[in-house]
Amino acid sequence: MRSVLPRPGSPGFRHTATSLAVLLVAAVFAVLGPVPTAGATTAGNVSGVTRSGDTFTVTTTGKPTARITMARADIFRIWLSPDGTFTNDPAGSDLAVKTSFGTVGATLTDAGAYWRIGTSAISLRINKAPLTFALYRADDTTLVWAESQPTSWTNQQTTQYLARGADEQFYGTGLHLGEWALRDKTVPVAVSNQWTEGTNASPAPFYMSTNGYGVMRNTWAAGSYNFGAPTALTHNESRFDAWYFAGNSLKDVLNGYTDVSGKPFLAPIWGLELGNADCFNASNPTYQGDHNRLRHQTTPDVVGYATDARNADMPSGWFLPNDGYGCGYTDLPSAVSGLKTKGFNTGLWTSTGLSSINWEVGSAGSRAVKTDVAWIGGGYKTAFTGVQQAVNGIENNSDARRFVWTVDGWAGTQRNAVVWTGDTSGTWDAMRWHVPSIAGAGLSGLNYASGDIDGIFGGSPQTYVRDLQWKAFTPAFMTMSGWGPTNPSTGYSDKEPWRFADPYLSINRKYLQLKMRLMPYMYTMSKTATDTGVPATRAMVLEYPNDPVARGNQTSGQFMAGDSFLVAPVVSDTAVKDGIYLPAGNWTDYWTGKVYAGPGWLNGYAAPLDTLPLFVKAGAIVPMWPQMNYTGEKPVSTLTYDVYARGNSSFSLYEDDGLTRAYQTGSSARQQVDVTAPAAGSGDVVVSVGASTGSYTGKPAARGYEFSVHSAAAPSAVRVGGSTLPALSGKAAYDAASTGWYFDAADRGGVVWVKAGSQSGAFTVTLNGVTVPAGTAIPQTSGPIAQSAWKLVYADSQETVGENGAAANAFDGNSGTIWHTKWYNGAAALPHEIQIDLGARYDVDSMTYLPRQDGGVNGRIGQYEVYVSDSTTSWGTPVATGTFADTAAAKKVAFTAKSGRYLRLRALTEAGNRGPWTSVAEITATGRPTP
Repeated sequence: MRSVLPRPGSPGFRHTATSLAVLLVAAVFAVLGPVPTAGATTAGNVSGVTRSGDTFTVTTTGKPTARITMARADIFRIWLSPDGTFTNDPAGSDLAVKTSFGTVGATLTDAGAYWRIGTSAISLRINKAPLTFALYRADDTTLVWAESQPTSWTNQQTTQYLARGADEQFYGTGLHLGEWALRDKTVPVAVSNQWTEGTNASPAPFYMSTNGYGVMRNTWAAGSYNFGAPTALTHNESRFDAWYFAGNSLKDVLNGYTDVSGKPFLAPIWGLELGNADCFNASNPTYQGDHNRLRHQTTPDVVGYATDARNADMPSGWFLPNDGYGCGYTDLPSAVSGLKTKGFNTGLWTSTGLSSINWEVGSAGSRAVKTDVAWIGGGYKTAFTGVQQAVNGIENNSDARRFVWTVDGWAGTQRNAVVWTGDTSGTWDAMRWHVPSIAGAGLSGLNYASGDIDGIFGGSPQTYVRDLQWKAFTPAFMTMSGWGPTNPSTGYSDKEPWRFADPYLSINRKYLQLKMRLMPYMYTMSKTATDTGVPATRAMVLEYPNDPVARGNQTSGQFMAGDSFLVAPVVSDTAVKDGIYLPAGNWTDYWTGKVYAGPGWLNGYAAPLDTLPLFVKAGAIVPMWPQMNYTGEKPVSTLTYDVYARGNSSFSLYEDDGLTRAYQTGSSARQQVDVTAPAAGSGDVVVSVGASTGSYTGKPAARGYEFSVHSAAAPSAVRVGGSTLPALSGKAAYDAASTGWYFDAADRGGVVWVKAGSQSGAFTVTLNGVTVPAGTAIPQTSGPIAQSAWKLVYADSQETVGENGAAANAFDGNSGTIWHTKWYNGAAALPHEIQIDLGARYDVDSMTYLPRQDGGVNGRIGQYEVYVSDSTTSWGTPVATGTFADTAAAKKVAFTAKSGRYLRLRALTEAGNRGPWTSVAEITATGRPTP
């Protein structure tokens, strides 16, 4: 596998010769985008509007005709046909699976310059001369969107043009690799199978706007969305067909979009556990890798690895014990049954298709499918059909739920599959852009999005641990062995988390155990996605849409895991995390119990290798299971609610059998938990636990309940109903008791532990005299200065002939591009410098220099000077000087805050004395706006 294939990371790696041609064509499209063609046509002027029920036909002075279908008061379709017919619908019912929600009763009014279609939610204007559309709220005065010029088409592509709001922001386009706030970006809605920053691993012809609307183009054609001014939305077809979703929030829009395109599927509960993929049939002559891999000779050898996991006390839930690249499988039923005895489910990875899936699922017992780019890499309809075949193969041959992993998804894929980021490497830089990629996928309704832990190539113990930490807070995640080196670094072999030495082994266990304890919370968040389209992994803007910081990419390096957890991954080789943004409200450090009062930027957070920056929102109620290594290993004899009481809050726990599709016909249960508490200071905390309503196979008639209530001091008394619980002397006495409580002042700033005993119905726990922990105001020092407003003032040298070394690459937010000083046809002498306009005045207090990350070493800065000024002609004295080490790691320079609009970095020497060059991947800075 390692010796017979192209170099890892090269375009040909893991692809057949046939698929390469398809992929290279797609790659060219993704880089260049659709090319506008001269002679585009528009519809002209409106000649009339007629209606049939809730369908409206707009005729023009020529052939073009538009059809508007009101599916719901807040959902409608515009189909513009250049030839006046409506028979060419290549997407059919694939993307829009529900197109009618009952009679809308829309109104039609001739308002003179425009026709108006009205509902209780929206007002759609059809401007007459020329034909353009504009959407308003029902008041007919609040603008949502408006075409800035008529939609135009050629025989190759169609483009819609929209006026852009002054502060309008855009999100979506599928599993876009990189930042999720898209204003001023041009995004390929196209399959390239490049899996690098800026491409799209699973594009979706969908986007939404902070103006309160979303759009899904009803097409299989590739496209490109330019979110500039005007916004230009292009697909490669001679037709325009789009669904529109209006809402009062981004969550409303996602709900409408997934009402039409399908709600995210609900994975089996074991699908939320860690998955492992590798070839265990290496002796197969057709296998493209190492035929002599130890303990990987026949498929049942996987059971040995499962045994290793359990011996290491390591949670994990499923295996893909084959690899489509010639690996295949032997004695699959034996492998499936052997894994089942260890608590693992089995799936299969295919690069050729699903010819045997009926037997694999129905007889052998396989329960998951991973499609491969060598099979579905053409994308679009081909990939969509392949995924549907996998879904049918599982659900037509068992009572199990679909669990399919794929690349090259499209709109609607959320109802069928997990999407992942493709073949990436275990590097800090790849981890950096994975965070916004996966959080951003949820802004297209993709609840299950992931990337191989530590990539598929390379990696290290440090990058593996850091990557696993934060991915444990996403719904689905997987680790992939077999394609990277067998022993990438001292301390582990392969990429299963139990194949590490300490301390990495213990850290991996810590986070996998935590996810297992949080399984009822995580599962409920996934059910929320299935019900509403709101993903479990949420970009900050979903929870804080009115916070101007949360709306943009300043927060793209963090996310909300459901309602309650704020996760700020560490994505560089550091033990200190800067730039954590805590929105308004109180946030409890999960590890220490310290409470911070937002909003503000938290810098200097201590994050050694075993610590993921993790914060819990005030009022959170988090259900937790007993510790176990896989679902079903132990009965849930006691359910723990971790309570961060502050004000009034609630949580609705969802439960079902976790395996079958019986939940679709009502076999499930809900339990409502409400908490009332003081907003600050001391008072009573009342936890009202409702009866579990509903039923499913395996539902317990009763179970024990435990509560961990965070408090700065011990309560005066604790009651369950009208009975006072005994106060116990400490943890040992608590562990031995069936009911009772004790206060542990050393546990995360203070925790009241309560055992309420076994309960079968509704009950109430009252804690008298609880002290709500006081929030510490975040020091209002500084935060990241958004690069989106930066402009290049001056660079003394840049190489734009031999490579694209333009100086603006130094602050474009993409560490894959670089500024490189001139080297082709003569080098410019040191020193070199770059001057940047920050877009506004800031009290700047640090600058970070990231050297080139492309494997090259020349141009790394040695001695440096940093300046901040209000003038580019009078810089004054430097705010910092020094010498950078000759490494690829990011270098942060902190200094006493200085006010200014302009930042200047001078490179006096080259770190390795290799030549008179300077190169920069990224320059970032922190500060706060100057009053």
